[in-house]
Amino acid sequence: MKDLKKLTILHSNDLHGDFLAKETDEKLLGGVSMLSGYINKVRDEENALYVISGDMFRGSLIDQEYQGISTIEIMNLLAPDVVTLGNHEVDYGIAHLLFLEKCARFPIINANIYITTNHVRMFRSHIILMTGGIRILFIGVLTKDVLAQTRQDELIGTFVDVNEAAQEIGKICNNYRTEDIDFTVLLTHIGFEEDKVLAAKLDKEWGVDIIIGGHSHTLLSEPFVVNGIPIVQAATGSSQIGRFDIMVDRNTNAIDTYTWELVPIDEDHCPQDKALEQLIRKYKEKTDEKYTRIVTRFKSEFTHPVRNQQTQLGNLFSDIFQQSLGIDIMLLGSGSIRTEALGPILELQDLLVAFPYDDAVFRISVTGKQLRQMMLFVLRDESFEGHTEFYQLSKGIYLEYSRGKRTIERFTLNDEDIDDSRIYTVGLQQFHFNNIEQFFGLDPEEIAANRKPKVLSTSTVDILDEYLCQVELVQPVTMDRLIILP
Repeated sequence: MKDLKKLTILHSNDLHGDFLAKETDEKLLGGVSMLSGYINKVRDEENALYVISGDMFRGSLIDQEYQGISTIEIMNLLAPDVVTLGNHEVDYGIAHLLFLEKCARFPIINANIYITTNHVRMFRSHIILMTGGIRILFIGVLTKDVLAQTRQDELIGTFVDVNEAAQEIGKICNNYRTEDIDFTVLLTHIGFEEDKVLAAKLDKEWGVDIIIGGHSHTLLSEPFVVNGIPIVQAATGSSQIGRFDIMVDRNTNAIDTYTWELVPIDEDHCPQDKALEQLIRKYKEKTDEKYTRIVTRFKSEFTHPVRNQQTQLGNLFSDIFQQSLGIDIMLLGSGSIRTEALGPILELQDLLVAFPYDDAVFRISVTGKQLRQMMLFVLRDESFEGHTEFYQLSKGIYLEYSRGKRTIERFTLNDEDIDDSRIYTVGLQQFHFNNIEQFFGLDPEEIAANRKPKVLSTSTVDILDEYLCQVELVQPVTMDRLIILP
């Protein structure tokens, strides 16, 4: 005989500081005050929990200005029942994240960030929540990208692939998924494709019922089922929320039936949480007062629609760094640009949102042969699937790459062929410099043997702001730098 109980799970991922509603077709869409209104309405009507699968931080000036403290205060009012870490939660440093965790009035879980010396986890690996007579085990798993962000800290480690993550999930299930646990949820931040790989590796006896993911910003019309486990994401931002309505059989500790949908957050369906809106407006007034000044004007809007190809905005920024720092080439991380369009009027606050990573720029010296190796590594097959770091190339570079042959057909700088024996100066942001081996496939010591790396600037934002302030009208830049042949 079945013992059925209804459970509703609402979920977000990759909110990225998307606090404010946007006007679309003369209607307000998104914003955490309407998101909160919807969550509160469902909680009043249903036996419901609200969870977040990582990346609360980054993406807004409100978050950046207060280094996540404002976000935690806003999230405290949103009141999620449990949150797992995303890779951007470590952007302000592990020590600062531990401070932010103390400010949070909601549980933050992660099973696979640990201290390397004694293998002690830095966060709670799981949590068991009770609602409506159902006991639910939540386990949090983070993307391996966190390794890149914490590369300089040798005391911090994490599992590097889904095989190890699956083993850790099995260990937690074996220890804490007792007979009293009715339902098990994985909150992951490893990307949709990796979620599918992970689901296939899970032993059915561990009893994982659903995977709620993040990181890849995947928009779904229905769950993707692998190994009997429904996998979902809720795209990115606050314009929608995922909703599971599940009948749980407490006799079998499993799903009996379920439905899932992506619910739009708009003024037609979602009442506004006025207390939360007031808090957001307080922060916005402060950032507006500080950062509302016009930097320059573009002749037209510059775009950055995707990160794994050359873009107008990427070319503009890489040109500015190359010219300002006097280097041969700037390889600018595409993921550093966090907006799809900028201009034509450019305010400082728009620039800071578009380019939030204010880190140092390092000069490295590489031979032409090493430069070819670097670009071949960057342009490997995974880069076109969006799974690896990608780079915007500065003016003067021309590179033809054949995907079919996996070879560079032509590679020039200022119309001269790249000379394998010549030394070229290349600019890298600190994050990318710290991960030369992972992102470019070259040994840091091999590069240092050519010439000792040097910090050319301690602030990328200072360079962009100063350069653009001197230009009255920014003209479009050349786009024929990276040619991908079929």
